[in-house]
Amino acid sequence: MLCAWRLGGLELRAAALWPGRAGLGGFGAGIRAREVSTSWSPVGAAFNVKPQGRRLDLFGERRGLFGVPELSAPEGFRIAQENALRKADLLVERVCSLPPGPQTVLIFDELSDSLCRVADLADFVKIAHPERAFREAAEEACRSIGTMVEKLNTNVELYQSLQKLLADKKLVDSLDPETRRVAELFMFDFEISGIHLDEEKRKRAVDLNVKILDLSNTFLMGTNFPNKIEKHLLPEHIHRNFVVTGSHVIIDGLHAEAPDDLVREAAYKIFLYPNAGQLKCLEELLSNRDLLAKLVGYSTYSHRALQGTIAKNPETVMQFLEKLSDKLSERTTKDFEMIRGMKMKLNPQNSELMPWDPPYYSGVIRAERYNIEPSLYCPFFSLGACMEGLNILFTKLLGITLYAEQPAKGEVWCEDVRKLAVVHESEGLLGYIYCDFFQRADKPHQDCHFTIRGGRLKEDGEYQLPVVVLMLNLPHSSRNSPTLLTPGMMENLFHEMGHAMHSMLGRTRYQHVTGTRCPTDFAEVPSILMEYFANDYRVVTQFARHYQTGQSLPKNMVSRLCESKKVCAAADMQLQVFYATLDQIYHGKHPLRTSTTDILRETQEKFYGLPYVPNTVSLAF
Repeated sequence: MLCAWRLGGLELRAAALWPGRAGLGGFGAGIRAREVSTSWSPVGAAFNVKPQGRRLDLFGERRGLFGVPELSAPEGFRIAQENALRKADLLVERVCSLPPGPQTVLIFDELSDSLCRVADLADFVKIAHPERAFREAAEEACRSIGTMVEKLNTNVELYQSLQKLLADKKLVDSLDPETRRVAELFMFDFEISGIHLDEEKRKRAVDLNVKILDLSNTFLMGTNFPNKIEKHLLPEHIHRNFVVTGSHVIIDGLHAEAPDDLVREAAYKIFLYPNAGQLKCLEELLSNRDLLAKLVGYSTYSHRALQGTIAKNPETVMQFLEKLSDKLSERTTKDFEMIRGMKMKLNPQNSELMPWDPPYYSGVIRAERYNIEPSLYCPFFSLGACMEGLNILFTKLLGITLYAEQPAKGEVWCEDVRKLAVVHESEGLLGYIYCDFFQRADKPHQDCHFTIRGGRLKEDGEYQLPVVVLMLNLPHSSRNSPTLLTPGMMENLFHEMGHAMHSMLGRTRYQHVTGTRCPTDFAEVPSILMEYFANDYRVVTQFARHYQTGQSLPKNMVSRLCESKKVCAAADMQLQVFYATLDQIYHGKHPLRTSTTDILRETQEKFYGLPYVPNTVSLAF
């Protein structure tokens, strides 16, 4: 999953100061390797040990998050945003005073980058930092920079400075293809932000964008909150599957892999129980998005959002989804019949197939048909082994090696965050990946990639190195073993690393189009490609080995694992078709003909096939 935000004409990404290459090649002091009967490469060892804490350092310099000096304390976000806003004002004044030419595009890109240096970093910190003060300061910075961006997107003088360039055919013909494309993208973003409107309507567009930003933030934060229920309302024997505090049971997820049907049912019904505040926020968000789209000249928000993508418009998307659903229909029905049969076999008293059943029972079918028991595979998929596998793959395919570095004091937000330097055999250092892989309290339950800083060629000829974060939710290591991944966790790791490599390798002159800053429906291609490597026995046999003995995963186990991925694949894809269709309907013609919940029910029954459960909302929210 990609986490990034584009606010009209200026795409936001955040920056970190390049913290140098000291310590390249190992985690350094403070890390003690676990004694096992196998050996790992440096990057594998770095992920199969626990940080033991850094040496006492009373006088060392505290760098701040991602090496940004101001961010050694929450108050630094205000300093960083004020500096960015001052620089933005100077760049706007500069570009508006210069005659049109290639320099116009360079200044636009620098303007975008100066705001990105704060905004994207803050966008990550506001959801991932364990300290509330940092999260709140980051959220305020996001809002401040976001408001500035929307004002710039409707700044007529700024727009005209770019329009003069693109209106001069001789000048346009003199531009190299990359510069011309970036200029056109900036112009496109101005246009979808309402630059063509009169002053009053432009101000209205800014206000709507800021309101949408606030509503989006509120809604996304709300999706991470657990639900609770009085414990006397649940059978006592399932309490142990959840967190119990006082007189309440806390449900923080779907527990989709729990073998007890009642546990999964309770988790589904309670975790997805509608929250009146969330529903109201969703309705306001959808309504304001529709108002913005109509204000700037689009019939629906979906038309606005899809312009500039490969799909181009919602009609194409819906045609694709409906055709895909038709093609899947027969196979999905067979998958559901197979899952229902397994449920009937294991629980004949309650064999009706419900939405909380497919993840668990499809796993049971895989285990039975291919003798795939995840616990048998986990010892071969230690986190270190998987990282070593990625390193081998990148070295052979791309000439890239991953090196673990010791972060500076204050550089990371949690002591178990690992820092990787990405080094090419001839190009040298390409950038940095911060690996926030482990579970912690209040951390969002999602696996995703954040661009912290985009790459670009600076005026002094140096290349600004990209910086990204990969966020997973893996279990911590135990006293007796490193972190062990299920096959599904391993595949997710490969997927997210695909995004990271896209960011490292997508080196462009302009940060506006670097790495994953591409059409959103293309951004998943590299990461999906990485999943195929994770499911190819020729790749898996290169790294899957037992964390204690060093024994390689037997070839027949690898082959069975790869074959098992095909089981219930149609049902899995049908679920994604349902989510995508729901998204299109919510952002289609307004006012909606009925409530969001009723639309959810109708769409689920038509495009997924399993019954809607009353008083629930969808994870697609």
